[in-house]
Amino acid sequence: MIENAKVSRRSALKAAAIAAAPAIFHIVPRHCLGGPGQTPPSEKLNIAAIGVGGQGRNDVRSLAGEKEVNIVALCDVDEKTAGPAFADYPDAKKYVDFRKMLEEQKDIDAVTVATPDHLHYVVSATAMQLGKHVYCQKPLTHSIAETRAIAALAKKTKVATQMGNQGNAREEVRLVEEWLNDGAIGAVREVHAWTNKPIWPTGIDRPKDTPPVPATLNWDLWLGPVAERPYHPDYLPFVWRGWWAFGSAAIGDMACHVINTPFRALKLGLPTSVEAYATKYTDETGPMASMIYYQFPARGSLPPVKLTWYEGGMMPPRPEELEPGRRMGNNEGVLFVGEKGKIMCGCYGDNARIIPETKMQDYKRPAKTIARSPGHYKEWIIAAKGGPQAGSHFEHAAVLVELVQLGNVAVRSSHRQSDNGYESKIEWDAANMKVTNYPEANRFLQTEYRKGWGSVG
Repeated sequence: MIENAKVSRRSALKAAAIAAAPAIFHIVPRHCLGGPGQTPPSEKLNIAAIGVGGQGRNDVRSLAGEKEVNIVALCDVDEKTAGPAFADYPDAKKYVDFRKMLEEQKDIDAVTVATPDHLHYVVSATAMQLGKHVYCQKPLTHSIAETRAIAALAKKTKVATQMGNQGNAREEVRLVEEWLNDGAIGAVREVHAWTNKPIWPTGIDRPKDTPPVPATLNWDLWLGPVAERPYHPDYLPFVWRGWWAFGSAAIGDMACHVINTPFRALKLGLPTSVEAYATKYTDETGPMASMIYYQFPARGSLPPVKLTWYEGGMMPPRPEELEPGRRMGNNEGVLFVGEKGKIMCGCYGDNARIIPETKMQDYKRPAKTIARSPGHYKEWIIAAKGGPQAGSHFEHAAVLVELVQLGNVAVRSSHRQSDNGYESKIEWDAANMKVTNYPEANRFLQTEYRKGWGSVG
């Protein structure tokens, strides 16, 4: 397990210090894995899955279908939700504590991580320090300090990594990027992205009753690094997404998918400011709906971009170019506004079209210039066996997740009064990892861990 009690701004900024941070486990020598930190191409990849209910089970199923993979261990703190996955792989060893699994089972080459958000960093970092390749569900981390730390650790250990934003491997994402590179709609200075979520309770405080912990659940391990609190079914399963202590609200759930297409196609990087307008939220849970405005600076020849995020049923104005009766996306979508037109697509770049359809039909599509993916999970397997990095490797994914988590920092810093009246914008100094115009917001960048759990420090 990772040492020290807190991921701080100072430690997250100092990659060298992060790389030198002590660990209880030693890094496996790279030559033992067959090349520069890799599994020999001739051998199967022995994978252990940590968190196997819900999406975790889907991840394991997707990987188990690959001929280069063995599923050798499954770990989950909830016997009930893990039951179906446990039944799928009767020969895999079963565990409750991921730390015990990683310490005792020496044949593990790689792990998948599909826990609630608050455990992503500590589980992934522990495995990486052991030289294990890591696939972690989105959002990669629960805080901005953790994004900096996990990126530095990925650079240091050189293990194969991949974040679970599956759409990044899709054909449609590449098509949109090629069209924009071709100037299909001219320079883009405005993007709108939306989701219908949250679909869980929001704007509420902690429950006051204390029902008994189910016999099938290890509540202490489910809490992991979070400060102790009584068990309550309001926290799990799934509804943990709405609680600041465990999840990352609607933007954390969906933006790694939805914003990924403009993030990639427009090379957005990090914003200079974020402004949020939200419905009621509390110190415990996020809002039911919000609109978040990101300002991105010019990037080389690309102009500045304003990206607006909508959630909870909020939507951008219907574009004039969209024909009457034509639906404006589905539950999630993206609208690119260019100098010469607009492109609308779905969550993963799917159903991408220039609007109106007459313009789409007239458009002469460019040649395919961007390398295609062999598949989201296949990318990671190839990387673990000595191939190129996966498309959403942690050094790349951490930037997208920092952007996403800045939205939550802005939401939690909104509804404030100052000498200038009501304020809702935070100015972001990415180089120094701090909010400059509202210092109180910087407390939301950190991750506190209870005793016995740790972080890179």
